[in-house]
Amino acid sequence: SQQGCDPFAQTQRSKLQHRRARINQQINKEMRMRAGAENLFRATSNHKVKETVALELSYVNSNLQLLKEELEELNSSMDVYQNDSESISVPMIPLGLKETKELDVLVPLKDFISEHYGEEGVQFEKEIKEFMELRQAMRTPSRNEAGLELLMEYYNQLYFLDSRFFPPTKTLGVFFHWYDSLTGVPSHQRALAFEKGSVLFNLGALHTQIGARQDRASLPGLNQAIDAFQKAAGAFNYLKENFSNAPSLDMSAASLTMLVRLMVAQVQECVFEKTTLLRAQNDFLSRLQLAQEAARVEDVYSLVHQTMSQPHVKDYVPFSWTTMVHVKSEHFKALSHYFAAIALCDCPAPSDAELPEQEKAFLQFHVTMPEGPSLSVLLQDPEERRKLGKAHLKKAIMKHEEAMRIHGLCKILRKMDILQEVLSFAHKRSLSKYSEIDHEEDFFETGEAPDIHPKTHQKPEIKSPNFSQVKVTDLFHRLGPLSVFSAKNKWYPARKVHLMRGENGFGFTLRGDSPVLIAGVIPGGCAAEAGLKEGDYIISVNGKDCKWSKHAEVVQLLKSTGKEGVDIGVITLQGSECPKAADRKAVMSSGSGMLKGDKENSRKSLMNSKSASTLLVWSKKSKRSKKSIYGGVPFTAVGDNEAMY
Repeated sequence: SQQGCDPFAQTQRSKLQHRRARINQQINKEMRMRAGAENLFRATSNHKVKETVALELSYVNSNLQLLKEELEELNSSMDVYQNDSESISVPMIPLGLKETKELDVLVPLKDFISEHYGEEGVQFEKEIKEFMELRQAMRTPSRNEAGLELLMEYYNQLYFLDSRFFPPTKTLGVFFHWYDSLTGVPSHQRALAFEKGSVLFNLGALHTQIGARQDRASLPGLNQAIDAFQKAAGAFNYLKENFSNAPSLDMSAASLTMLVRLMVAQVQECVFEKTTLLRAQNDFLSRLQLAQEAARVEDVYSLVHQTMSQPHVKDYVPFSWTTMVHVKSEHFKALSHYFAAIALCDCPAPSDAELPEQEKAFLQFHVTMPEGPSLSVLLQDPEERRKLGKAHLKKAIMKHEEAMRIHGLCKILRKMDILQEVLSFAHKRSLSKYSEIDHEEDFFETGEAPDIHPKTHQKPEIKSPNFSQVKVTDLFHRLGPLSVFSAKNKWYPARKVHLMRGENGFGFTLRGDSPVLIAGVIPGGCAAEAGLKEGDYIISVNGKDCKWSKHAEVVQLLKSTGKEGVDIGVITLQGSECPKAADRKAVMSSGSGMLKGDKENSRKSLMNSKSASTLLVWSKKSKRSKKSIYGGVPFTAVGDNEAMY
C-alpha cells in the first residue's frame, strides 16, 4: 500500500513541517483562549472583569500576531524547497502543505454499517483501518510522483467513502480539522467536501514544491518546472470552480484566484528562461523576441501583484511573497528594455533584403511608436539605433534600481542571497552597456523609450488534475455494488424466501448483473406464492452472497437446486416497489460512472453464454414448445435482456 514519507526523517523540509505543526498547535491553543475570553467579555457586566479580559485579549492577539509572523517566515523558507544546483536560478514561490489532525472513523463507520447496511460492523474493521492508514500516509506525501499519486489515491477513495457513508440528509458526525496553509488558523467542518478540497489544495501545493526544486539551468528541469506549475494552477483552479464556502481563507475564491495567477506567472518566467536557454543566435529578431518575452513576464507578475494587493488578500499573503512578485515585475521590465537596447546596439543594420522582415517585427515591438525618424531610416542608421538603445538602457537602469530598492524593504528577502545576486548582476550588466555606448560628446537629451509590447511564443496552460490516472478499488467493495448499496438508497430489511420449482420453472424473469433483479413475477406461479415481488434484488442463493454475481452465475445456482427447493435472500429498495421499466434502467445504471468496466445490464453475456437457448426454455419438460412457457405472462414483460425461469 502507499506510504507517506517518514515525517520524522530530519531533513530540512521535515524540520520545517515539524515547526509548522508546532506553530499550528500553538495557534490553535491561542485561538481557543481568545474564543473563551471573547465569550467572557461579552457575557460579563463587571467592569473589573471586563478590563482584565480586555488585557488578556490584547495579549492573546499579539501572541497570535507573532506566531503568524513566525509561520510567514517558515512559508518563505523558499531555499529549502529550491534545488542545489550551482547555477543561479531566480527563486520560485512554493506553498506549504495544509496540516491536518488525525482522524478516527472506526466507531462512526462501524455504526453506519450496522444501521444502514444491516451488516456486522466488526466484519469491516480491516477496511476501515486500511482507510485510516491511507489518510495517515497522505498527511506527509513525498515530494515526487509517488507523493502526488498518494494524494490522488486518497482523493479518489473519498468518492467511494462519500457514496457509501454520507447520505444527502445527514452527516457522519465526524469533524475534519485542517489548518490554513499560510496563517495556520485551524478550521473544521463535518462536510466531506472540506476534506476533499483540502486534499486538492495539497495536491496543488505539492506540485508547487516539485516545480520549485527543479534545476532550471537545464532544459529537462525547465520543462518539468513548467509542467509542475501548470498542474498546480490546474489544481487551484479546479478547487475554485468546484468547491465553495470553504471555512479557511486559503481556499477562498480570492486566494485561489491569486494562487492560480501566481502559478501562471511562474510558468511564464520559466518560458522566458527556456527562450534564453534555447537562443543560440544573437541576431536582431531573437533579441526582440527575448525583450517581448520579458515584457510578458512583467505583465503577468504585475497582475499577480495587483491581485495580492486587494483588500481580502493583502493582510493574508506573506509580505515576502508580495515583495518578491513586485520585485520580479520590475526586474523583468528592466530586462525587456535591456534586450531592446542590445538588439539595437549590438546587431548590425539590416541589408536591403533583411529590412522588410525586421521592419515588420519592429512595427509590433513597441506599445507606442518611438519619436524620431521613420522605421526604415531608424533601423538603417547606426546613430539613430544608438540613441533609441540608450533611451531603453536608461529605462532599464531605473527599473533595476527600483527592483533592488523594493527587495531591500523586506527583511526575509534580504536574507535571500540568490535573488540579490541576480538583481545586482542584471543591474551591472545594463550599467556597463550604458557606459559602453555613451559618448562624451552626446549633447542630445536622452528621450523616453516607449514600453515593449508583451508577447510570448508559449502561453501557459492551466492543467486540471487527471484523477483517472490513479486507479483505486473501493475499499468497501464487500458492501455490494454501489448502484444499489449506497448511502442515498434505503431498502427494507433483507428477506429470506424458500422457493420450490414448479413444472414451469420458478415463474419469474430475471435481468441484469450484480445484483440480479427480479424483473417480472408470473401471477399464481411459484415465485409469486413464495412472496417474491417484481423489483426485488437477489442478494444470496442458499446462503451464498450474490450481490456481485453475474446473471449466469445466479442462474447456475438456481438451476442446481433439487426437489428440496432453494433459499433466496432478497431486498427491496424503498420507493422502488414495482418500478416502471424506464425507472428500472435508471436504478441499474446510476453510479456506473466509477464502477470501471462493470456493465450493469450485461445482456451480451447472457446472449453469448452457451446455455442461452436452453435457459429460455429451462423447465422440467424441456421438450415443450417455447410458446407455452410464456403462457401466463403478457409477452411484452420479457424484454430483450431478460430471461424467464
